Amino acid sequence: MRLSQSFARTTKTISADEQSLNAKLLIQAGFIHKEMAGVYSYLPLGYRVLENIKQIVREEMNALGAQELAMSALQPQENWQATGRWDDELVDIWFKTELKNGQNIGLGWSHEEPMLLLAGKVAQSYRDLPIAVYQMQNKFRNELRSKSGIMRGREFLMKDMYHFARNLEELEAFYTRVQEAYFKVFERVGLKKLTFLTYASGGAFTDFSHEFQCLAESGEDTIYIDRSKKLAVNEEVYTDEVLNSLGLKKEELEQAKASEIGNIFNFKTTKAEQMGICFTDEQGRRQPMFLSSYGIGVSRLMGVIAELFNDDKGLIFPLSVAPATIYMIAIGGKETIKVSEKLYNTLTERGVAVIYDDRAVRPGEKFADADLMGIPYRVVLNDSTSASGRYEVKGRTESEPKHMDLKALIELSTSAMVK
Repeated sequence: MRLSQSFARTTKTISADEQSLNAKLLIQAGFIHKEMAGVYSYLPLGYRVLENIKQIVREEMNALGAQELAMSALQPQENWQATGRWDDELVDIWFKTELKNGQNIGLGWSHEEPMLLLAGKVAQSYRDLPIAVYQMQNKFRNELRSKSGIMRGREFLMKDMYHFARNLEELEAFYTRVQEAYFKVFERVGLKKLTFLTYASGGAFTDFSHEFQCLAESGEDTIYIDRSKKLAVNEEVYTDEVLNSLGLKKEELEQAKASEIGNIFNFKTTKAEQMGICFTDEQGRRQPMFLSSYGIGVSRLMGVIAELFNDDKGLIFPLSVAPATIYMIAIGGKETIKVSEKLYNTLTERGVAVIYDDRAVRPGEKFADADLMGIPYRVVLNDSTSASGRYEVKGRTESEPKHMDLKALIELSTSAMVK
């Protein structure tokens, strides 16, 4: 990416009504644009971050044997009536409208019901089960509060996965595997040490659920943590009965603020029974399917990363999700520009993501934008370094630069690509 041709621009001007740190930083760095409260557009650099997170999530879901698909966001009323979740008293976050022919529809906030209907057509026999499918899709929730930037939006990108099983044993085995896969995702995006499996209310989903809560002072949830067990309880179900069932002691728990970055729900056969979704077992009997569902807030992950990884200069993206590995700056005459062009082409040909700041602005502005964007490595070329064949390389959080030749720089940047 040549910055002179970039669609987005950094800015120092932030709307006074923007309260969240993550949105302020991402807007300043030119990653997102605020359309309205709880609704953001993702500009090219922000989109790159989302795509990097999506790829990590995709790889871990595929490793579970799940298949990716894409469902419609538009949902007809009848798909949700059998479970009662069309009723605003049970689910108060629907965006609903009416087609010109009078049909009532809503924008999908989750997809258990339509997925079950589809599974009932695809998996009619025990031989077709178990099976898992997932999608990465914008979800729509009419949240009362949307003051946390992209950590809580009215429109947001979510990975939602659905597992259909023949019995409870199959469901629970997959449920455990997903917990492990989620922690792999959070490790790869740099959040595992801050994330706790949390016992919580199921809300409009089930009586109880498991959340993955990431410690963050700006988080909207209060949790109680047992660090030795890597387990937590959400304040909403913080009762003696729950603590006893989990083997937790109040005096050993630590209160903290956190943000939910993932959740998993075990519906067993409840929804299938409500909707009449069955399969034929080995004895030829019709049995209701077992269902569990699994969510990761992809755009919320980006917001939490921005909220936690920053300093007074701007964002600090982990290598695994950064929009580029290198931010390259050329300061000097025609020969330096020539060398810079050659280096840019060499790195990009090797698959290294490079932001080349080729703008006609002062060096100080380029350095400031490199820090604001949180790119892991800054590479500076000037007349003296260009002549010597060495480049000034500084990590985002390092205080002093190092000097590297082309071979060392290529090794650094290509090794960073696999982290």
